[in-house]
Amino acid sequence: MGVRKRKSAEERHEALKNVAFAKLNNVPTSPRKMRLVADMVRGKEVFRALGILKFSNKEAAARVRKLLLSAVANWEAKNETKAENDTLYIKTIYVGCATTLKRLRPAPQGRGYRIRKRSNHVTIILDTIDNAKEA
Repeated sequence: MGVRKRKSAEERHEALKNVAFAKLNNVPTSPRKMRLVADMVRGKEVFRALGILKFSNKEAAARVRKLLLSAVANWEAKNETKAENDTLYIKTIYVGCATTLKRLRPAPQGRGYRIRKRSNHVTIILDTIDNAKEA
C-alpha cells in the first residue's frame, strides 16, 4: 500500500471512530409502516428518541427501540466509555425493502388473490454531537 492510500485510509478510520451503527435485517413489517417510525426519531438525541419510541403505540417502534439500544451498545464498546445524556444523536436512519413473500388467498369463483407479505431492513447510524458541530 502506498503512502497516499495509507494516509487516506487512516483518515477514514479516524472519521469512523466516533460513528457506530446497527442493522436489523428481514423485519416482517411493511417498509412504509417502518418509515413512519423512523421519521419520528431521525436527527434526535438518542435518549430522547428512546423515550419517543417507548411511548409510541406502533408495533414497529419496539423493534426500532431495540435496534437503537444495540447501536448505543456498539458505540460504547467501540469508544470504551458510557454514553451520556447529550453526547449521541441519530445521524441517519433508513429503511430499505427486503424480500416479499407471495401468498395466495382463495377468492370467489375459483380465483386466487395474491397477498404480498413485505419485509424490510433498518439501519441506524449514531454520531456524537461534537462531531456535528465541527462539520
